[in-house]
Amino acid sequence: MSVRLGINPITWTNDDLPSLGGDTPLATCLKETKQAGYAGTEMGGKFPKTVPEMERALDPHGLKLVSGWYSARLLERTAAEEIDAMAGHLDLMAGMGCTVMVFAEGTESNAANRAVPAGMHRKIADGEWSEYARRVTAVGEHMRKRGVRLAFHHHMGTAVQTGDEIDRLMRETGPAVGLLLDTGHATYAGADPLKLAERHAERIVHVHCKDVRRPVLDRALKEGMSFLDAVLAGVFTVPGDGNVDFPPVLKLLSARGYAGWLVVEAEQDPAKAHPLTYARKGFEYLSRAAEAAGFALA
Repeated sequence: MSVRLGINPITWTNDDLPSLGGDTPLATCLKETKQAGYAGTEMGGKFPKTVPEMERALDPHGLKLVSGWYSARLLERTAAEEIDAMAGHLDLMAGMGCTVMVFAEGTESNAANRAVPAGMHRKIADGEWSEYARRVTAVGEHMRKRGVRLAFHHHMGTAVQTGDEIDRLMRETGPAVGLLLDTGHATYAGADPLKLAERHAERIVHVHCKDVRRPVLDRALKEGMSFLDAVLAGVFTVPGDGNVDFPPVLKLLSARGYAGWLVVEAEQDPAKAHPLTYARKGFEYLSRAAEAAGFALA
């Protein structure tokens, strides 16, 4: 199967913690994304919000827009309300030819709250799951009519972060709800990325390739660090630079017919982890690992 390699601009500039690369211009992110070898980029806060402006930003660099993060509130909004709220973002995704939209549950998220340990999150009660799954499915069906798949992002600090929560989401939602497999967030939450991929390969529509420095993660868990404090401590890095075992995951995805984007996402302090250097390192490793797993690089 054929895949394309992309990167998230969080390598250069962090929207949740503007002190990390906040003064880095978008033009630098895009220029270095291309220099590192990537075919596309996900969207960050500094990106334009309309199709013509986005095309003017990306086209000179020969880059595609891979996707863009959307923070939903389906634990407190109806599906119809969410569809109205996301209309502009979905228009942008569809207009740019994105096949997926990164979709996370933002209700009571503490991912950006440095006063709360990363593992503490808003849990979906047993009595809420059925209605929540119905709402997510309805939104996914609406998106699919526009040619964009809902790629549900399990994420630390949100209502869906653990392996059990991911399993329940996949079990209770319909096929219009795709899964974004994030190797770093899965590992942080105590879930094995390979086992998640084995259970849900047919639903995986997007992949974030995030590596984890296990010694830093162990310390973060022991000390009850917030998610952003763990990031500052260096818990994440690019594929091949940490302790996530990528080859078996990529081999499984290849065997199951995954054909989409593999996105390097590694939020670090750019003052400590030079963005272009790490972007190149991630591209070189992921290119080799993907090809060895049986993927053809588009």
